[in-house]
Amino acid sequence: MSNFDFDLIVIGSGPSGRAAAIQAGKLKRRVLVVDRQDKLGGVSVHTGTIPSKTLRETVLNLSGWRERSFYGRSYRVKDQIRAEDLKARLHMTLDYEVDVLEHQFNRNHVDTLNGIASFVGPNEIEVAIEGGETTRITGEKFLISTGTKTFRPDTIPFNGATIVDSDEFLEMARIPRSLVVVGAGVIGVEYATMFSALDVNVTLIEPRDSFLDFIDNGLIAEFTHEIRENGVDLRLGSAIEKVEDMGEHVEVSLENGRHVRAEMLLFAAGRMGATSKLNLEAVGLETDHRGRISVDRKTYQTEVGHIYAAGDVIGHPSLASTSMQQGRVAACHALETPTLPESPWFPYGIYSVPEISTCGMSEEELQERKIPYEVGVARFRETSRGHIMGLEQGMLKMLISLKTRRVLGVQIVGEGATELIHIAQAVLNLKGTVDYFVENTFNYPTLAEAYRIAGLDAFNRMPIPDEFKVAKKTSKKAKS
Repeated sequence: MSNFDFDLIVIGSGPSGRAAAIQAGKLKRRVLVVDRQDKLGGVSVHTGTIPSKTLRETVLNLSGWRERSFYGRSYRVKDQIRAEDLKARLHMTLDYEVDVLEHQFNRNHVDTLNGIASFVGPNEIEVAIEGGETTRITGEKFLISTGTKTFRPDTIPFNGATIVDSDEFLEMARIPRSLVVVGAGVIGVEYATMFSALDVNVTLIEPRDSFLDFIDNGLIAEFTHEIRENGVDLRLGSAIEKVEDMGEHVEVSLENGRHVRAEMLLFAAGRMGATSKLNLEAVGLETDHRGRISVDRKTYQTEVGHIYAAGDVIGHPSLASTSMQQGRVAACHALETPTLPESPWFPYGIYSVPEISTCGMSEEELQERKIPYEVGVARFRETSRGHIMGLEQGMLKMLISLKTRRVLGVQIVGEGATELIHIAQAVLNLKGTVDYFVENTFNYPTLAEAYRIAGLDAFNRMPIPDEFKVAKKTSKKAKS
C-alpha cells in the first residue's frame, strides 16, 4: 500500500475515463473517478455519441425513411413527429447507459466522487463538491479524461432556444420547420442530415471550400450528391458575417452577400478541450489554443510522467471507440501492467444520413505516398440485399496495392456503413490481400457481399500473379 489515497485518480467519466477506471479496478488497484456531472458517462453519454446516435435511430424509425423507396416520399410511420417523441427514446437510452456504467463501477470496486477537480500539487487535487465544500485527495497516478466543451464565440448571440450549440440542441422545445447548421464537421453534418430526413428545410454552412477533409475525396463527392438529393442546402466557402436574433426567426448574413433565414440556428463549428478548471499550471502542464493536452501517443503520458491524458481532450481522432482503447492503454502503462497495444488501423464512423465509415488510407494519401494502386467499387443498389431493402444509394470503395495486392483502405457510404467497415478493419490489420474477397464466400443476399463485388472489380483489372497463371500446353507440331 502506498502513502497516497488512490493508486489512480481519473478525472472525467467519459469513454476513456470509464475504460481506464474499470481496467484499474480489474487489476485490483484503488481507483477514484471524479466527474463534475451528477450522472456518470461524460459528454459521450449525455450530449455527444449516445444521444446523437439515439436521435438518428428515432428519426429514421418514426419518419419511415428506410421504406420510402418502396412506399413513396410521403410515407411516414408517424404523421406528426414532435420533439417529445424524439426525447422519449433518448432519455430511456441515457438512463440505461448510466445504470450500466454505475453497475460496472460497483462490480469493479471503482469509487466515484461528484465535483469539479483541480490540481493543487503534483500528486494532489482539490474537488469542489455540492454546497460549496471542498476536499483534497492524493493519488500516485492521474488520468485526465475531461473531454471537450462546445466552442461559443462572442459573435454568436446564443439564447438557448433559437440559437443554440450542440449541447443545447438536444433540449429543443419543438422541431423547427427550418434549420441553419453552422459548421460542416462531424457533429454539424450528422444533425443536418438527420433533420433533413424529418423534412426540415436544412441549410448547412461551412466557411471553408471543403468539409470532412480526412475522408477520401471520392467518397465525399458521393456523399455530397446524396445529401443534396435528400434536401440539404450545402453552402461551402460561405463565411458568416453576422447572426441576428429576430425573435421568431434567425437571420444569417454571409460574407458573399447572401442571406439565410430559419426558425433555428445550430452552431457546431468546433469544440474546446475542457481543461480550463484543472489548474494545470500547478503541475507544469500546458494546453494548445483549443485547450488540448499533448501526450505520447503510445503510452498517453503527458510531459509530467505520472499524469496521463486520453480521449477528446488530446484531440484527433476524438472518437468514443478510440478513447476507450486509449484509456485502457493509459491505465495499464500507469499501473505498470503489460497489455496489447492498439491496432494500427481503426474504423472512423460518421452517423449521418447516409452513414459514412472508413478504415485505412484514402486515395489522396496513396497518391501523396506515390503508392501504385487499383480501385474496386460496389454499389448497394446492385446487390440483391440492397434491392430487397430498397436502397437506391450507397457504395463501397476498396483500394488495393498493385505491388503487394494488400488492401490499403476501404471507404463506405450508405446503410450499415459503420457495421460493415469492421470486415475491412480485420483484413487491414491482418495484412490481408484482395484475394481474400475473391476466394471467400459471403452470405447471400447481404450488404457484406459488396466486399466481394468490389474485390472482384479491382481483381479483374489487376495484373495476374504468376502463381495464378495457367500454363499453356505446347502442341506436338510446335515441338517438331
